[in-house]
Amino acid sequence: MSERTASVTRNTLETQISVTVNLDGTGLSKFDTGIPFLEHMLEQISRHGLVDLEISAKGDLHIDDHHTVEDIGITLGQAFAKALGDKKGIQRYGHAYVPLDEALSRVVIDFSGRPGIEYRVDYARASIGSFDVDLFHEFFQGFVNHALATLHIDNLQGKNAHHIAETVFKAFGRAIRVAMSADERMAGVIPSTKGSL
Repeated sequence: MSERTASVTRNTLETQISVTVNLDGTGLSKFDTGIPFLEHMLEQISRHGLVDLEISAKGDLHIDDHHTVEDIGITLGQAFAKALGDKKGIQRYGHAYVPLDEALSRVVIDFSGRPGIEYRVDYARASIGSFDVDLFHEFFQGFVNHALATLHIDNLQGKNAHHIAETVFKAFGRAIRVAMSADERMAGVIPSTKGSL
């Protein structure tokens, strides 16, 4: 496979986002978003997905975190789509189960070319610190819309909201790592009977 890297910038009246990815990295990350708990979750994607990830964001945080979180998801999805290219030779599908103490989550992804999300995560409380847990769905919705992926996220059990969130993001990282990895038997072949994804 050729080098799978991409840099994407998104500028709107609400946010200015810059994302750089190396899908064949070692899990290095650097963030400057103004949202510490989101950065903690993004680090899980990077570390467990072995994706080098650099994200800077300036947003209207004086209103709330919504636009910034959603637009980071959008821009990250755009960067993944660009870095994956025609998707020749990849596994395409990936899944992972990740536990953390009492919490257990499952993430399944298909870089299908069709955006879709099924998100079944019930948090025990509405926020983790000052972070609104509803925004995780907005992040993943933005990602799938622009990475053109189908994503199923299920929290199977858990009581601690921090643990639940962390298992979701770790499992997402592991699932994308599998889906993006090379399939030696499909080298140079697009993994679809349609001939395109």
